[in-house]
Amino acid sequence: MAQSLAKIYVHIVFSTKNRTPWITELIEKELYAYMSGVLKALQSPSLIINGMPDHCHIFARQSKNIATSKLIQELKGTSSGWIKNQGKEFRNFKWQNGYGVFSVSQSQEERLRRYILNQKEHHRKISFKEEFRMLLHKYKVVYDEKYVWD
Repeated sequence: MAQSLAKIYVHIVFSTKNRTPWITELIEKELYAYMSGVLKALQSPSLIINGMPDHCHIFARQSKNIATSKLIQELKGTSSGWIKNQGKEFRNFKWQNGYGVFSVSQSQEERLRRYILNQKEHHRKISFKEEFRMLLHKYKVVYDEKYVWD
């Protein structure tokens, strides 16, 4: 076959450093729009981005031309710079060092969209740490708890 074709759906999750609630109503919509633009420039368009003051969820169609680690490094690096330029109160902003990324079947697209869209309702019941552990369990990711949080 002369052509390389791919359709790769990913669910990306990462938090702010120490889960500090930096993503306020003041910046969240602009931040998510900015992140969407970064992903589009990396040929990995976002399908939905949403989150809470201490973390975000991204559902994207990842380009076959970029490694996942590079995609997330670019996304976190450029968005961190953008946030720090939103005012003095954001100058110490940092994302956590790590992230979670999970492959998503196209058949689960609508379900994941609803899940990400309803983050505020969802987090009335469980914390980010509980949610992230549930995702790791759901996707059968082996991890060491002492290295997950920073």
